[in-house]
Amino acid sequence: MSETGNRIILDVDTGIDDALAILLAVKSRKLDILGITTVCGNVSLQQATDNTCKILELVGAPSIPVIAGAAGPLTRKSHYEHRVHGQDGLGGALPDPAVSKQADEGFAPDFIVEQAKLYPGELTLIMTAPLTNLALALMKCPELPTLLKEVIFMGGVVRGHGNITPTAEYNTYADPEAARIVLHAGFEKLTQVGLDVTRQTLLNEEAIGRLTDPILRDYVAQSTEIYIKRYEEMNGIRACALHDPLAVGVALAPELVGRKSYYVDVETASRLCDGQMVCDFQNRLGEQPNTLVCETVDAEAFLELFINALNA
Repeated sequence: MSETGNRIILDVDTGIDDALAILLAVKSRKLDILGITTVCGNVSLQQATDNTCKILELVGAPSIPVIAGAAGPLTRKSHYEHRVHGQDGLGGALPDPAVSKQADEGFAPDFIVEQAKLYPGELTLIMTAPLTNLALALMKCPELPTLLKEVIFMGGVVRGHGNITPTAEYNTYADPEAARIVLHAGFEKLTQVGLDVTRQTLLNEEAIGRLTDPILRDYVAQSTEIYIKRYEEMNGIRACALHDPLAVGVALAPELVGRKSYYVDVETASRLCDGQMVCDFQNRLGEQPNTLVCETVDAEAFLELFINALNA
């Protein structure tokens, strides 16, 4: 599976862009994917798990374990994003319910802890969903931050506007309590890949047309149709942002982004700003930095990496 032995776990709520992130991770052949954990988010836990199995079958990697996790946020009601991802989470692109791959036994937070203990200092978590599974893992194993090499999470926005509320990005809005636990856990290397950079990484129909595998090209074109339409309605650009794939891209090629260390927190008790990620750019709070915030991205280089990997 991997040429380099970079051990990772992907944590997903498989909607359209999570699926693209899985395709990138598998097709890159540079990551040793120990398993993919699923969580309630864009869609229900069951739908996210089924979608993950479908994508692994599509890309010819059914041997990668899929382990289901939290069926809802820590304290809040679930907030699905069917308007963006369609009722099935994949834009209706894989309608056949027949899938031979099934989820493995186990509970995602336990799996994360087990693998971290098995490979201390070697494991990177790539989180493209609400951070519920990682928060639960931290509750079970407070020393987890000392065992992991890095956590890369797609979530939040620190300079721009939100995509759920005026201030909040979806993953942090869906479970802000979980995000706060993760931010305050004391990870040595916690990288935030937020809307500030992901909105610069756009996939349009011309780029999709460059995909050479007809099965993958057709899947990407069909699944992103609703996604592109929604993005065009909101932003006036006929394309879609590669939010979750960029988190995988950071693991594959760290030089794609410019990161700087800041103190970051999440609002959990606000009438207007629940789920807002707050970055203390000027150190006004006097707290120690806890997060590497991605501030710049080489969008063109990332798009080339994405297309080349899917064409490999």
